[in-house]
Amino acid sequence: MDRELLAALKTLSDAPRLRIVGLLASGRRMAVSDLATDLAMPSGTVMHHLSRLSEVGLVKAHGHRPNVRYELRKERLAWIGAGLSTSGSEPEHEGLDAPWPDGRLRSTGSRVLRGFLSDGRLQTIPAQEKKRLVVLRFLAETIFEAARDYPEKEVNQRLALLHPDVASLRRHLVDEGFMVRAAGIYRLRPEADWPDSPVSGSISP
Repeated sequence: MDRELLAALKTLSDAPRLRIVGLLASGRRMAVSDLATDLAMPSGTVMHHLSRLSEVGLVKAHGHRPNVRYELRKERLAWIGAGLSTSGSEPEHEGLDAPWPDGRLRSTGSRVLRGFLSDGRLQTIPAQEKKRLVVLRFLAETIFEAARDYPEKEVNQRLALLHPDVASLRRHLVDEGFMVRAAGIYRLRPEADWPDSPVSGSISP
């Protein structure tokens, strides 16, 4: 994963910044005061987070003080999603099948992901269980961190970056063994406990 993409992902790993991105994702240009009100957050804190988001190209300022409004650069968000798709689905060395966890080949997972991801976003949730497990593993590996607790709201914000049906994705991640949930808090299971990914060739087109 290149440094630019890694920096963008690190910036987005902060929950308040994800909330700002979520508000701006509606397409509205918003002033700091509007964001501060909606987020119940001091204006200075909002400005700090907007500055960090601007540094990685995710937000753009319009106008002049005191009437500056901020807009989400959706093309930049799509670039991040596309980078996640590539880093999560392509072999590390051309011409070779990089190992999938547990020694399985990544080729099947790559093919499945390419069929369901476009511009870095998940187009639909697979109905077939084996394909769905590939997609869920991709989500677990790329947008969540091990040994960290996530409130349901933050889980929703992270999943919404890739697909609008966050309730279904959240339920699948729990029901199919990638996450545990207790009292509204979500946490990744140890990777060794995740469902097995399918072996190359075991998924029909």
